[in-house]
Amino acid sequence: MADINRNYLKLPGSYLFSNIGKKVNAFAQANPEAKIIRLGIGDVTRPLTPKVIEALHKATDEMAKQETFRGYAPDLGYEFLRKAVATNDFQARGCDIAEDEIFISDGAKCDCGNIQEIFATDNIIAVCDPVYPVYVDSNVMAGRTGEYDSVTERFDKVVYMPCTKENDFVPQIPKEKVDLIYLCFPNNPTGAVITKDRLQEWVDYANKNGSIILYDAAYEAFISEENVPHSIYECEGARNCAIEFRSFSKTAGFTGLRLGYTVIPKDLEAGGEKLHPLWARRHGTKYNGAPYIVQRAGEAIYTPEGRAEVKEQIAYYMENAKIILSGLSDAGYEVYGGVNAPYIWLKAPNDMTSWEFFDLLLTKANVVGTPGSGFGPSGEHYFRLTAFGDREATKEAIERIRQL
Repeated sequence: MADINRNYLKLPGSYLFSNIGKKVNAFAQANPEAKIIRLGIGDVTRPLTPKVIEALHKATDEMAKQETFRGYAPDLGYEFLRKAVATNDFQARGCDIAEDEIFISDGAKCDCGNIQEIFATDNIIAVCDPVYPVYVDSNVMAGRTGEYDSVTERFDKVVYMPCTKENDFVPQIPKEKVDLIYLCFPNNPTGAVITKDRLQEWVDYANKNGSIILYDAAYEAFISEENVPHSIYECEGARNCAIEFRSFSKTAGFTGLRLGYTVIPKDLEAGGEKLHPLWARRHGTKYNGAPYIVQRAGEAIYTPEGRAEVKEQIAYYMENAKIILSGLSDAGYEVYGGVNAPYIWLKAPNDMTSWEFFDLLLTKANVVGTPGSGFGPSGEHYFRLTAFGDREATKEAIERIRQL
């Protein structure tokens, strides 16, 4: 008799953004005249840049000719893209990462969720709280987290590392030994960053305890301040303890194209085995590669013109972040983030819960954000807004919130 993977039954309800979508759709149907402004999901709104469009057209034309047609992509990705990534994202910053240590994929979300497959199910994981839901949910599906306690809103085999205003939303190193550590900087959802010195402490801890750091650097392109590392491989010894995930989604507006990559150094080990060949085996078995035309589009952002266009696009979103940050701050809200990340993390007023504040903004201001409690217990009474909206819509949304 067939049975299901019962670990799925441990997941607490629907995926966070599915719940938000249901609430917003129900409100929109009941109030068709409402002009809803969405600053909740981290989806981009600016069109692809000219250099990216040019590359897409050129690659599409190549696919129409026998001599330049491409089928399945190489397992690790095309060499032209891996070389551009290694040279520009790592070697230019002094990081010792080679092109054959880079695995091209269709996005960091998939890789963050799938990477746990190459680790034993009895490994103890540590996550920030609040946390990007995919880290925990993918481990729940694998049966690595134990049982869910609806009272504490925690899984009993997961080490939660509180990120609060008291510690600048940067977690403290756990006192107990953990095996897999999920870190995300610049952080989603809080917008916080970590200094190089503090990140080095995590690397030292991991090397001392035989832990593996799973480092999500999807928002590194938004960093503007000094002494904020763009890659964990800027830290000494990180090649021996860290896997890094990167994304083109927010950096170059590829949420509709889907492109990302994972870095696994060849000398990285766990349980006496190299991790690079294990991920290569998984990658080759379960994945047939990002499309050729999309990889050519990714290559285009590393040209001088492409870099300038992407920089301008990021500046647009960060100006939105400045508008949100200053507007809410002037209105008396307690706000964080928005300097090195496209997310603003604000305290709900009057001790409201995250979902109470969500309902207030939706019904009274017709603005959609993301309840902080959806990211974990420490996110309760907080709220996330994104800077990925249209400029005029962003200004209007903040004005509506100010008038509440």
